[in-house]
Amino acid sequence: MLIEAMTMIEFEKHLNKSQTILVPVGSVEEHGPHLPLSTDTVHVYEVCRQACEKTGAFLAPPVHYGICRSTSQHPGTISITGDTLRALLKDIGRSFYLQGLRNFVLISGHDGGTHTTALLEAGEYLLEQLPGIKVASLNILELGFKAWTRIIETPDDSHAGELETSVMMVLRPEWVKGKGTREYPSFPKGILVKDKKRFWPGGVWGDPAKASREKGVRCLEAVVEALVQMIRKLENWKE
Repeated sequence: MLIEAMTMIEFEKHLNKSQTILVPVGSVEEHGPHLPLSTDTVHVYEVCRQACEKTGAFLAPPVHYGICRSTSQHPGTISITGDTLRALLKDIGRSFYLQGLRNFVLISGHDGGTHTTALLEAGEYLLEQLPGIKVASLNILELGFKAWTRIIETPDDSHAGELETSVMMVLRPEWVKGKGTREYPSFPKGILVKDKKRFWPGGVWGDPAKASREKGVRCLEAVVEALVQMIRKLENWKE
């Protein structure tokens, strides 16, 4: 159920059917020369929407901004701090809790390490502070990894590559401007660098040239099913 489209009466009535809410978190971040800046948000929101159709869970409007560290110098990337993201998710979670929700899935379409950690930390805070709450914190790349390895051909495909290009060819084909070129970042291991574009000029991690709509359909089906299973597992979770 899309919260943004519900009336207050519909919201209250649906609480009798579900106390589960998905909170999708995306980013405004470069995705190579061929994919839109909102790729992560579109991806995670559409996966959540399809999973909610199958489970009856509530779907919150997406948090469109995230923590983008390695892409921060690329054109169009808009990043927020970890403190901001954690505080926002805590506030959103607390407010939904007061409205009667009890099962929370914090799910990211952006796979940045510091970003994913912020979701985890916010989830741990909510779990500790709010009695009777259940929380899952994950990102769709981790969720779909096992199934996607049977579909995606590119080794170590990660960002704006074969996977994300294939998915966007299904979800927003009119926003895909070609397929980009193969690239992998060359950041020095363990060393933080100021000139990030020097080590990752094109903003692609993988090979988008191998993308196809058929792969995108299969990848989406797999991750939606994995998310449905996660929702059911969380709803039935007992400690």
